[in-house]
Amino acid sequence: MTENLLEMRNITKTFSGIPALKNVNFTIKSGEIHGIVGENGAGKSTLMNVLSGVHPFSTYSGDIVFNNEKCEFHSIKQSEKKGIVIIHQELALIPYLSIGENLFLGNERGKYFSIDWDATYAEAVELLKKVGLTENPHILIKDIGVGKQQLVEIAKALAKNVRLLILDEPTASLNETDSVHLLNLLRELRKSGVTSILISHKLNEVASIADRITVIRDGEVITNLDKEINSFDEATIISAMVGRSLTDRFPKRQSKIGDVALEVKDWSVYHPLYEGWLVCDKVNFNVRKGEVVGISGLMGAGRTELAMSIFGRSYGTDISGQLFINGEEVYLKTVKDAINKKLAYVTEDRKGNGLILLNPISKNITLAKMVKVSQNFTIDKDLEIQVSSEYSEKLNTKSSSVLQEVGSLSGGNQQKVLVTKWIFADPDILILDEPTRGIDVGAKYEIYTIINQLVSEGKSVVMISSEMPELLGMADRIYVMSEGRMIAELSKEEASQEKIMELILQSYKEGT
Repeated sequence: MTENLLEMRNITKTFSGIPALKNVNFTIKSGEIHGIVGENGAGKSTLMNVLSGVHPFSTYSGDIVFNNEKCEFHSIKQSEKKGIVIIHQELALIPYLSIGENLFLGNERGKYFSIDWDATYAEAVELLKKVGLTENPHILIKDIGVGKQQLVEIAKALAKNVRLLILDEPTASLNETDSVHLLNLLRELRKSGVTSILISHKLNEVASIADRITVIRDGEVITNLDKEINSFDEATIISAMVGRSLTDRFPKRQSKIGDVALEVKDWSVYHPLYEGWLVCDKVNFNVRKGEVVGISGLMGAGRTELAMSIFGRSYGTDISGQLFINGEEVYLKTVKDAINKKLAYVTEDRKGNGLILLNPISKNITLAKMVKVSQNFTIDKDLEIQVSSEYSEKLNTKSSSVLQEVGSLSGGNQQKVLVTKWIFADPDILILDEPTRGIDVGAKYEIYTIINQLVSEGKSVVMISSEMPELLGMADRIYVMSEGRMIAELSKEEASQEKIMELILQSYKEGT
């Protein structure tokens, strides 16, 4: 029998008197890949923060036994010395340092006060190869996309003497191809003796790779599933997670599609830093009133760059082309212009560009349309709290109140606040960039329901997503984007995962 590498016994943790973990018992076998699943706010990340020293010893009750030794971690440094490395859901890289500098930050190569830069960058190249990146390690973190930054985080963890690797939503920022690469990487690490804990809302990924799965709900372990004993059926896992069966992942919608609301013609955008780099090449697409249009593509296809450039030219340079709203050509030079034309954009990067983490939920929700809660340039705080409470309730955001800081919420609940912020702005056209990233299946259903409600009111939704089942389940039409070009438009009946990937691969062949 394989021995336990980790035992967490009777772990209890509270925040402001509210229990986040209730007598949790949790074991990890040496050499296994262990999945942890549960709804947003269930306690998954809190349990791992206790384990890694983010929540230091004495702030919780219970025992941690790692490698047959009782441990009392007061910091992340102490847990890392034992070989426990955690990669958090929110990226923790420094944007104005290079990839190589970030990889070894706090773990520098060299002696005393002298850093060996040759060794640093040589080792960085090898680590990047392991996670499938070919970027020059001298490039600044801010100059690569969110998905690639996630891979850098994983490479950073591999630079340490890892025995237990904890990954909190590691594939949330990755497309399907890169997610498969990451899961294969975990399998390779297992062969070299690395044990892994995978926290993810992508149940198909967890079921495909995990040896055992622990389901947590409301701070308690609901069940433990073993691949050798139990079937890792998604319906069973979902039922344990949410306390009820979820027979249909996508709510039904009767589409009533009207006139064209947004049309983009010959839209070209150049990279803001690298001269001559065309990131969007004569893109054409449209979305009608009462319609959900999906945009599919691999990481680096230019989907986010397209969306941001349309939204008040918040990305790119030398932008050309035409933009029409309700048949009228418009020139949106700033984000304010876009909002005034009732266009909204939900960013894929909620932490960097979407939310003010130190502000309460109420202020974040009303930020894009403060005129709705103010009079004579003065904010009505009571009204702000009232309306933000109503909107938070609609999306079932878990918090102590709307006065709670957004930064203290789980990643999924932060995402709900971000979506709520733009719904509150009352747009006619809503561009959603990875709207359900880091959100559990129950919460996804709630957001899908909100999307259906918006389009039933005659509003238009453009959904960018790396999860093809999501696009296939929600979109009336799907555009396929590759290397900055819109290469295909598919009806709901024509679209399939196989067809979309075939089109993307064909575009790569034609481009070579």
